[in-house]
Amino acid sequence: MVKRVLLASPRGYCAGVERAVETVERLLDLHGPPVYVRKQIVHNAHVVRDLEARGAIFVESETEVPEGATVVLSAHGVAPSVYENAALRGLNTIDATCPLVTKVHVEARRYAADGYTIALIGHEGHEEVVGTTGEAPDAIALIQTVADAEKVEFADPERVAYITQTTLSVDETAEIIAVLRRRFPAIRAPKRDDICYATSNRQWAVKDLLEVVDLLLVIGSRNSSNSNRLVEVARAGGVSSYLIDDETHIEEGWLEGVDSVGITSGASAPEKLVERVCDWFRARGVDSIEPFQSVHEDVVFRLPVELRRELALAEAQS
Repeated sequence: MVKRVLLASPRGYCAGVERAVETVERLLDLHGPPVYVRKQIVHNAHVVRDLEARGAIFVESETEVPEGATVVLSAHGVAPSVYENAALRGLNTIDATCPLVTKVHVEARRYAADGYTIALIGHEGHEEVVGTTGEAPDAIALIQTVADAEKVEFADPERVAYITQTTLSVDETAEIIAVLRRRFPAIRAPKRDDICYATSNRQWAVKDLLEVVDLLLVIGSRNSSNSNRLVEVARAGGVSSYLIDDETHIEEGWLEGVDSVGITSGASAPEKLVERVCDWFRARGVDSIEPFQSVHEDVVFRLPVELRRELALAEAQS
């Protein structure tokens, strides 16, 4: 019988997700539907469905957007070819790429221009990795595991650099970097870690929570990299953990013999989903639902410059 539920902090929306979702919402307010969005604006099924209900149209490629229409690029970033295609179609392109992903793109371009081969630590096929690779496709080697790091070879071991996807496991990435440093002592590193503050903070919050819970539920969609990493962190710490889209995915059998349940949410999961999961437990007699070691994040990113211009113009004309 579950006696208490503890809420991890921080959890949920990061500044990059907040900015991307608000971008689509403000464009819908400004122009009305439709507003086209390339790929999922963030990796959360509920967010996508809510925006679709307001008139957003999600497409797989910018080439599907009608000529001259407005298209928003998702928070995960895109390859340079996407901007080129959009320009050829005369699209009004609003770039909602997370600034922390843009930082990684800039690093890739700089290292490649300086003649370095780049070890990109990340997951094959993830939109962020696809976009980053597109910045310097001839200079990048994808490293997914420690085994990859052990066997990769570079033409000039003295001119190697590494960058990473922003939503990786902090611990696993550290292991891969350690191997690369051992094998290539001259390897260049980003001045600041590429794994974003929100990913790191949510993983550390889970580690703290593991000391006092028997089960961890992570609210997030299957294609959310940072949400999957939270599940892995819990399991690596010896605590059962499951990824759920919402309360309808909770299985009663998971709770057998469980006294305390921890709840967290990935960086693209809205807080209303946490409330729905809490209500699910309240309906089953759990009265003790409280935050655990509350931590406040104060990072805020400005809206994309293209949108700020449109908003300023609309205000001047009103």
